[in-house]
Amino acid sequence: MGVPEIRRVGVVGLGAMGAGIAQLAIEAGYETIGRELSDELGGKARERIAHFLGRKVEKERMTAEERDAAVSSLSLTTSLDDLADCDLVVEAIVEELGAKLDLFGELDGIVRPDAILATNTSALSVTEIASAVSTPERVVGMHFFNPAPLMPLVEIVKAELSSDDAVEAAFGVGERLGKQPIRCHDTPGFVVNRVLIPLLNDCLRVLDEARVTPEDLDTAMTAGAGWPMGPCTLVDLVGIDVHVHASEALYEKLREPRMAPPPRIVAMRNAGLLGRKSGRGFFEY
Repeated sequence: MGVPEIRRVGVVGLGAMGAGIAQLAIEAGYETIGRELSDELGGKARERIAHFLGRKVEKERMTAEERDAAVSSLSLTTSLDDLADCDLVVEAIVEELGAKLDLFGELDGIVRPDAILATNTSALSVTEIASAVSTPERVVGMHFFNPAPLMPLVEIVKAELSSDDAVEAAFGVGERLGKQPIRCHDTPGFVVNRVLIPLLNDCLRVLDEARVTPEDLDTAMTAGAGWPMGPCTLVDLVGIDVHVHASEALYEKLREPRMAPPPRIVAMRNAGLLGRKSGRGFFEY
């Protein structure tokens, strides 16, 4: 069969992650179709993308003509049927298995049999998601990191039945998007989160055990361990609710105590202290 050529990319879900992935796709010259649940949500995503590309123009990283050409290559829709001719569809919807299974089941009956279906999940099993389609060999994980336009890494995840051709096609897309893709197998947390989530949880437990302030903990890890960003700042940036959700998902799969979110951040999540996006987490913004 050979590695399929990717010309047209679909992105389902244009929230922070999906809009970032769509931005990467149009910058890389792909004809891109973004699907949202409403025209209003799609329009807001286009405005965000245009804003970020406008900042690139201001910094002379691209010309106004290149920005206009990129934005014009993004089509918006509320219908999954409009993704029928895509060579690759990347899912970036809510991090819930049921919702992803429903979506992949729908896409299976819409896109061409040779099209690749990718999930941006950070903590769920790609193999389980692939079980919703009749041809699971075409399903892979493409785990981008937030914010997608800035973070260099994308994990290309091979599920149990993923074909080598599908993995290599996704890897090639990652390279064309300007990323540093890595290949890995479908294990809980893949590579980065499998290492980072228990490490961050250890850091957050030290807050109470060592009776250290968030400021001093961050200084300890940046000045003493060479981290580019302190753990409290990082969790605030990612979102405390996102970190708790990922921790719970890994703990459910692995039952390792270090995976479980510390009670302190579960309480913060429950109180609506979510980090930067809520204006308050470990720090105020």
